[in-house]
Amino acid sequence: MLMILICAAWIALWILKPTNLWTKIWHEAEDRARPTLFGYYGLNFAVSTFPVIALAIIGFIYLHLLPRKPRIRQARSSATALSNPLVVNSIVGILSSFEILLVFLFVIFLVWTYYARISNDFKKLMPVKSLKLNTWQLKYLRVATRFGLLAEACLALLLLPILRGLSLFRLLGIQFEASVRYHIWLGTAMIFFATIHGGSTLFVWGVSQHIQDEMWRWQKTGRIYLAGEIALVTGLVMWITSLPQIRRKKFEFFYYTHHLYIIFLIFFLFHAGDRHFYMVFGGIFLFGLDKLLRFIQSRPEACILSARVFPSKAIELILPKHAGKASSPCKVTFMRNIYTTPKFFVIPIAGLKFTPTSVIFMKIPSISKFQWHSFSITSSSSVDDQTMSLVVKCEGEWTSSLYQMIHAELDSDADQMRCIPVAIEGPYGPATMDFLRYDSLLLVAGGIGITPFLSILQEIASAQSNRKYRFPSKVQLIYVIKSSQEICLLNSISPLLSNQPSKKWHLTLKVFVTQEEQSSVTVREVLNDLSLVRAVRFGTQSNYAVNGLESLIWMAALVGITSILFVIFLISLNHIFVPVEKKLPSEKLAAPSEKVVSKEKTPSWVADLIILSSFIIAITGSTLMAILLRWRRLKKQTPPVSLNQGKAVQVLGPIEEEHEINFGGRPNFEEIFSELEKETAGSDIGVLVCGPESMKESVAKTSQRKSQCFMMNANKDKPYFNFHSLNFTF
Repeated sequence: MLMILICAAWIALWILKPTNLWTKIWHEAEDRARPTLFGYYGLNFAVSTFPVIALAIIGFIYLHLLPRKPRIRQARSSATALSNPLVVNSIVGILSSFEILLVFLFVIFLVWTYYARISNDFKKLMPVKSLKLNTWQLKYLRVATRFGLLAEACLALLLLPILRGLSLFRLLGIQFEASVRYHIWLGTAMIFFATIHGGSTLFVWGVSQHIQDEMWRWQKTGRIYLAGEIALVTGLVMWITSLPQIRRKKFEFFYYTHHLYIIFLIFFLFHAGDRHFYMVFGGIFLFGLDKLLRFIQSRPEACILSARVFPSKAIELILPKHAGKASSPCKVTFMRNIYTTPKFFVIPIAGLKFTPTSVIFMKIPSISKFQWHSFSITSSSSVDDQTMSLVVKCEGEWTSSLYQMIHAELDSDADQMRCIPVAIEGPYGPATMDFLRYDSLLLVAGGIGITPFLSILQEIASAQSNRKYRFPSKVQLIYVIKSSQEICLLNSISPLLSNQPSKKWHLTLKVFVTQEEQSSVTVREVLNDLSLVRAVRFGTQSNYAVNGLESLIWMAALVGITSILFVIFLISLNHIFVPVEKKLPSEKLAAPSEKVVSKEKTPSWVADLIILSSFIIAITGSTLMAILLRWRRLKKQTPPVSLNQGKAVQVLGPIEEEHEINFGGRPNFEEIFSELEKETAGSDIGVLVCGPESMKESVAKTSQRKSQCFMMNANKDKPYFNFHSLNFTF
């Protein structure tokens, strides 16, 4: 409830900000706060910035108290319907009703903000002293200026979707990889509005023949034009290099140029001024802290324990993870009986746990010292306490270098393979496993998109002994691949395919090989063909395993401490470098037009530098604290798993005849959904799809039609399909 109130208050602030009523109230509040210790800058931070930080702090506490296990399924509701696809299009992708509603409300907000500002400007149209503009030029200049406010609104939300450790989207159950597209939408809209803002302003300067005088100005007060032009050019470079045509073919070029965001944000601060910057500072504050926490978490480096090379240039990497250890025995005396013998017990320290579909970000310094790549975790922390695995599809330049490195070790004659150090960020995943609460699951995977489903299936199998939670009783896995050799990627779940672990749940596999003719090969034969898989074990020189993120309570405390440090230094530096303006004694009796200020007005960029300096100091202090706590945690860590504990290739036993392998065609999702309707009457079916966009769209359209039929018939005996799209990473 508190989070809803804070979020509603922050939204109300943005809605009321363009109105004259808010302008009047806010100016009066600033005037009252100016002579106080808090100052107008403290008031701006508390009202404009801190609500976003407060949402992060309260969100961490809420997620800490939230159980990880899936909740018992409740009755079908309209909220479930809102999460299903409403629009399926090759251009915009798959959009749910909830997403369309949010986009519509945001567009309405932008229209309202622009209308309120521009209508007020036209009523109070004032000529610009430095420019000799006629009426239409003056109006067009105001139109251009107000487009900058729309870019500011987009920037306020731009960085929130790409937070990892401090992600606010975890509260909504949205994964990091899925929320990236919101960042793309907001970034595109911001650049569009900023380009109109900057280009139209330059046009007005050009027609008034003042462009040479205005575009190079670094004003002492007010908007700094040159800073805005630098920010706009930097933003355009980042946007152009992030286009799919460039990002997919030249990922490294996109990756490095995207770090120009530092220059963009600094010059935006100088251009917009401190008051406007406070409106967007919440996301920047959390992003900067998140970035540093990720840097600390990735130190020290671990080593790859072993690797398995599959056909079609796929590699499974086995990494050590923190398994937890027992602390020293504790002596306890039970007070109810003073003659009771003292008891000893051991308190276990929890190891690294993560939910299915989680991803990690990995860097291999021997390939690139700066590039990070995300990968889906294929193992389950409930099954394996000491290691974690991931599958890499080697297609790009970075992954191809990894493939060649592994092959070089396989082909070498050395008795001991060299150590391959890796830095790890994450795991990042959903806060709970609510997507497993359905009666049945339909998993549709294409190629390397099988990776998140491997962890889901292992989690379901391991949870059957726990009667407190409800898991799917029937799971059907549809696997679409180009070559039958890719079936080897299912090796980690081969025991589930050969021997159903219990009668509580049932797993069915249907494989569709699209680029091979009919063959007599079976799933068991492909999985048991050990010649297709080559394994290698590496030497290790690191005593550290993957530790994962810090506790949610710890991160909530760190965010709060950082914000307090920022406010302290902000107030202190402002009182030192921007003293409160005092009036002369004669000034009290003078008319307003005759008043003079005792000191020359401080340049506006000084306040901007104070914000920047306070932020750097606060972040530095929090970083040192995080490093100390990380060091203390690593001292208590047990050494990683030994080399002899790496995973081995599993041989598939007797297989059920119901597992199918089809050649030369793609799956007919209409038939698959119809069969599920007959087999699971009256149940809720979770449809999870991960693979190429074309396959996602095909499954989404089928799920959309089936769900619409259910809503029209309102028949409780018919199954209801709940669509979820997963973004695979490799």
